[in-house]
Amino acid sequence: MATNIGISEKNRKTVADQLAILLADEFVLYTKTLNAHWNLEGPDFHSVHVYFEGLYNELQEVVDSVAERIRQLGHYAPGKLSVFLKLTHLTEQYEGKNDSLNFIKQLLADHESIIEFLRGNVNEFADAHKDAGTSDFITGLIEKHEKTAWMLRAHLK
Repeated sequence: MATNIGISEKNRKTVADQLAILLADEFVLYTKTLNAHWNLEGPDFHSVHVYFEGLYNELQEVVDSVAERIRQLGHYAPGKLSVFLKLTHLTEQYEGKNDSLNFIKQLLADHESIIEFLRGNVNEFADAHKDAGTSDFITGLIEKHEKTAWMLRAHLK
């Protein structure tokens, strides 16, 4: 059955394509957060290990919500790792020690990169593509990523 939600197919496709990039970014960040959780070492291991667990659980919910938003627009969400790696703005590579400061710096940079990508699409989705719903959705994601970035940044002071 056709998706009839008051947004043209062309606009829904354009928005879904941008959301596919976001999904790839969120999935790569989720994976990098798991890596940090699993491989963390140092005197602050326990508290940061628990903190990273909370972060990856939040990101798992974000990943799912982005994929579901793509489906709401009548398109299929990518679900292959090879596709995610082609779409993402982030790198899956991690270089550095397995201590909290190095992991936090990397995760902070990725959250900030996603914030910039989201911010660049808020008005575009609402104005150019007549999709206020997705614009509102990603505004909520900006707030989540900004809060996480603030908390990660606080660890580095």
